[in-house]
Amino acid sequence: MIRRTLPDSPFLFETAEGPDFSFEANARQAGLWPVAGTDEAGRGPLAGPVVAAAVILDPDNIPPGLNDSKQLSISKREELFDLILSTAVVSIASSAAGRIDGTDIRKASLDAMRRAVLGLPLPPALVLADGRDVPPGLHCEGRAVVKGDARSLSIAAASIIAKVTRDRMMARADSVFPDYGFAVHVGYATRRHRTAIDSHGPCRLHRMSFRPLRKDGEASEEGLEM
Repeated sequence: MIRRTLPDSPFLFETAEGPDFSFEANARQAGLWPVAGTDEAGRGPLAGPVVAAAVILDPDNIPPGLNDSKQLSISKREELFDLILSTAVVSIASSAAGRIDGTDIRKASLDAMRRAVLGLPLPPALVLADGRDVPPGLHCEGRAVVKGDARSLSIAAASIIAKVTRDRMMARADSVFPDYGFAVHVGYATRRHRTAIDSHGPCRLHRMSFRPLRKDGEASEEGLEM
């Protein structure tokens, strides 16, 4: 069963200052340590996996400039990706298109987050999860943080790891399926991508439960453009 928590704050906005370490510091003072942040990338695309990461930051060696991955340039994300891997405890997991089609994107995303957390070599005492849901099956306390990638440094770090990893996966997929332009749009429903699907049909990376690939009913969160 998926556990949904109430929002931790009634004010659902991104602070001008960006993410900080207050969630983690407060948990540490309460005896919950270490703290892992988890986030995913790729809920909206028509093709490719959803990728999740879990990150435990070293409070004495936090890379400067961490932020929601969507607020960073490609070069900055790549730079921070390497810094996070060299200073933090990191785990990555993904759910492929088949798993997404077999369940739904929300469940597949949360399952990838769960597996990323369980893959950490250092078990966390608390997991901060971006969004409104705590991934099911954790072996520790979990807390959902709305807009967490803009509020928690640990979640921001996880968002960067997940985004860069997924982008690299889609760039590699482009060499296998060169007709779709995956290296450019990474699976999102751009005009170029939709035109390629019309011309060549879907490949095995496409999420057939997403519209417009799904023809027999409604689906949610699919095909969102970047």
